[in-house]
Amino acid sequence: MLEILQIPVLNDNYIYMLHDCLSLETAVIDPALEQPVLDILAEKGWQLNFVLNTHHHWDHVGANLALKQQTGCKIIAAASDRERIPGIDVGVEQGDVILLGQHQAQVIETPGHTSGHVVYFFAEDQALFCGDTLFVMGCGRLFEGTPQQMYRSLQALKALPPSTRVYCTHEYTMANAEFALSIEPDNLKLQEKMLAVKELRAANKSTVPTTIADEIATNPFFRVDNISIQKELGLVGAAPDVVFAALRLRKDDY
Repeated sequence: MLEILQIPVLNDNYIYMLHDCLSLETAVIDPALEQPVLDILAEKGWQLNFVLNTHHHWDHVGANLALKQQTGCKIIAAASDRERIPGIDVGVEQGDVILLGQHQAQVIETPGHTSGHVVYFFAEDQALFCGDTLFVMGCGRLFEGTPQQMYRSLQALKALPPSTRVYCTHEYTMANAEFALSIEPDNLKLQEKMLAVKELRAANKSTVPTTIADEIATNPFFRVDNISIQKELGLVGAAPDVVFAALRLRKDDY
């Protein structure tokens, strides 16, 4: 079994800790702060072996060097971002495989939010750690990439098995759901999802993970080929990446 722990930090970030119960190897994904990670390692009696970064933003790499210094872990991140991510030991690119014990993670390049963004897909464990590329009912802002790049990146994730659990790194779900409903108010599955999200947030519970199947049903950025969304944007019959670009601009101004 791959044990997955979600660690809430800052205002809305999630760090993920992964532990292989057989090899006893442990990894953390996108550590913004070191102390919450060190506290759980001490509590569990685990040794940190790897840090996996999805992209270079400070709230995803802030604890890299401190964790490396205190645990001797190796830092794995996009080779193309070697100059911007602190402490990289192993640079990865599209199609590379990372091993955590017997658990394999495929590296998928997803430029858009940043130029060097990567995600980690554990196929056998049905788990995707997607950084800031995909959110529950949303996607990341385009700080460095083009709409066409982000559209292709999202299409690659949309093609993963529907049962895949999606572990994104921010709790943006309520705002994303409100926007999604403004675009597609008659989507019954989206309405149901919004009710569930309200209940979870009222109880101060996480809305993450989601699944690829849920996102296909409710995430407007996965649904740019839907006629109701195209009508809302005045782009019926337009190329999907054009619809995506207009939708992302609408979200930026929402």
